[in-house]
Amino acid sequence: MSATLTLHVLPPSHPCKTAEAALRFKGLEAEIVTLTPGEHGDVIEELYGAGNRTVPGLLVDGEPVHGSMAILERLEQLVPEPTLYPEPIAAAVREAERWGDAELQDLGRRLPWGALHFRPEAAGTFGGAPALDPAGTDFAIRAARAAWRYHGITAVRLAEDLAGLPAKLDHVDALAADGIVGGATPTAADLQIGATLRVLLTIGDLRPLFEGRPAEQLARRWFPDYPGDVPAGAFPAGWVPAG
Repeated sequence: MSATLTLHVLPPSHPCKTAEAALRFKGLEAEIVTLTPGEHGDVIEELYGAGNRTVPGLLVDGEPVHGSMAILERLEQLVPEPTLYPEPIAAAVREAERWGDAELQDLGRRLPWGALHFRPEAAGTFGGAPALDPAGTDFAIRAARAAWRYHGITAVRLAEDLAGLPAKLDHVDALAADGIVGGATPTAADLQIGATLRVLLTIGDLRPLFEGRPAEQLARRWFPDYPGDVPAGAFPAGWVPAG
């Protein structure tokens, strides 16, 4: 008898996209519950325990599993094949997955919100809508300011994130060269890393850094459709490294 699965998400959260892609890969069906931004933290904490306020969260027959890494591990236990951690590279996949979670994932929050500070009218595209009208842009400006506070974003931190991005893309390309990501079927590392890379590709200023690289292929292969488009020219001149 299969487990009853309920996945709590926020669109367009990239860790949620990771969990959804893993469910599809495992051939599992889940009830997808889309939470309300701003109110989601209280809901998550009530369901998944004190201190847990971020998405995604998965209930497995009522058992709470919080965070994309824990969710992928739990899905592997439920459905061992096809595997997200193939031998003989399972240890390397787990290390790459941890890197994607610890070193890369937050860029998928800070850089889009950073870009939206300068182009708030583009916020509507992340919901699949056109650019916002003036009233909507006023709302997006307030949301961006709140996101900067919540994620600890500053101009200095954005500039540092942008300067460090090429080295992270080099690391992804090296993982692909070693066969840890980019194979015929996705590993846990593909899904953890690919979702973050895909949300970064919504930022026009960053696309030249990805163009033609294994990192771009990885992102677009497993996450072909992703809402959002911040036109190039959002970040101040000189902040984005040359492609």
